[in-house]
Amino acid sequence: MEIKVDEISKIIRQQIEGYDKQTDLAEVGTVISVGDGIARIYGLDKAMAGELLALPHDVMGMVLNLEEDNVGAVLLGEAALIKEGDQVRRTRRIMQVPAGEAMLGRVVDPLGNPLDGKGPIQASATMNLERIAPGVVQRQPVKEPLQTGLKTIDSMTPIGRGQRELIIGDRQTGKTAIALDTIINQKHLDVISIYVAIGQKQSTIAQVVKTLEDHDAMRKTIVVAAAASSPAPMQYLAPYGGAAIGEYFQFHGADGKEASKDNPGHHVLCIYDDLSKHAAAYREISLLLRRPPGREAYPGDVFYLHSRLLERASKLSDANGGGSLTALPIIETQAGDISAYIPTNVISITDGQIFLESDLFYAGVRPAMNVGLSVSRVGGNAQVKAMKQIAGTLRLSLAQFRELEAFAQFGSDLDKATQAQLNRGRKLVEVLKQGQYEPLPVTKQVLIIYAAANGFLDDLPVELLSQFEKDLYQHFDLNYSELLVQLGEKAGLTDELKEGLKKGVGEVAAQFKATHGVAG
Repeated sequence: MEIKVDEISKIIRQQIEGYDKQTDLAEVGTVISVGDGIARIYGLDKAMAGELLALPHDVMGMVLNLEEDNVGAVLLGEAALIKEGDQVRRTRRIMQVPAGEAMLGRVVDPLGNPLDGKGPIQASATMNLERIAPGVVQRQPVKEPLQTGLKTIDSMTPIGRGQRELIIGDRQTGKTAIALDTIINQKHLDVISIYVAIGQKQSTIAQVVKTLEDHDAMRKTIVVAAAASSPAPMQYLAPYGGAAIGEYFQFHGADGKEASKDNPGHHVLCIYDDLSKHAAAYREISLLLRRPPGREAYPGDVFYLHSRLLERASKLSDANGGGSLTALPIIETQAGDISAYIPTNVISITDGQIFLESDLFYAGVRPAMNVGLSVSRVGGNAQVKAMKQIAGTLRLSLAQFRELEAFAQFGSDLDKATQAQLNRGRKLVEVLKQGQYEPLPVTKQVLIIYAAANGFLDDLPVELLSQFEKDLYQHFDLNYSELLVQLGEKAGLTDELKEGLKKGVGEVAAQFKATHGVAG
């Protein structure tokens, strides 16, 4: 076959003429080892810490280790599809999560992908997963109450908007129940709730979502779920994803524009359930990345892991829109040991803790809060004034009752004053008990605590107290509704209000004793 030179030159000329000069410049690396959801990648010299990487089969990676000759990345997605020699591209984007009004009422994974089968989410914005917390100048002191609807907490360890209050206790002591009650109590208030589930069973997460739907609280709630079956990187990212979504609402007004003095930001409640599993997931990733282990095999920066997350809870200044992000982290203890590594870390980061005790829980005192070990360091400034005046001595009375109760167990003869104190203490404990998913408005909490603290229940048998409580609320709803409104206002307990309370509670007590044949 004869090769014609002019034909070849013609073909080459045509190809040169049709050549479209387009260069695709991408920084590409190669997977040199992969296993346990961790990939080591060679050739990405300019990669940033926390940067998103694109791998084959739509698997994403996140850079965590920057070493001399390679980068260590955690794989998000089907890690089993990635093999040695695969090409990896830089995206030049730090990890982000979608955010916006469209996410309300949805269940999403830590990257903002829907998990509830209700279709794609048309998010209006994206937020960086990691963000430096607002500085001192951008904030203002905590001053508004975040009502949990639980008598024990709102009276003795009140929480303010922008506070970080730890819920700590052994497993099965009602930690999640307190968090859910608080979310349910926000359904008629101007607070958006975010529930972050870390390392929980999928059935448990489904139960939480169902409970919130049954109580009509899901419409103002976003659930970020990284179940126990999710890879450790997803569990590690979950709380940061929840905080980033919350920050969108905190920093933006109702119109979706940046919050300012004339365009106030939202109030957000963020619950991290729980950070013990979060620390364990981070430990797993760190050990696989060959970071040196420290105490209890946690890496050296496990304190920073939680401090940078919880420091994002804040109450912004009025100039920045006055929005707030309140954090309720949950920690699980082993046999009540709050001096372990992670519990002490988180206690020192937060502004107080609600310590739940197994013995109280099994004794039927629910919420099972240990009054002696629980504290709120800034919430008192935010407490409703009427509650502050009435509940001032409550903690002391309960602590004295616990001491006396322990002493009375020895069976020694007690004088009348001691017996009266024990009797009132029992009534107080009984009055502070509350059913699950039954949050109470703060005005009604003030009513029953006033009745208990001022001796109106001293003559009533313990088993009749719950009925008395119902009658009391009913009587005030019908006859003293205006007084209830005044109790929730900022003025506090005026002499006129005290007289009204005394009269109203006295009427119910007299009527109740007559109906039930109680002497006194």
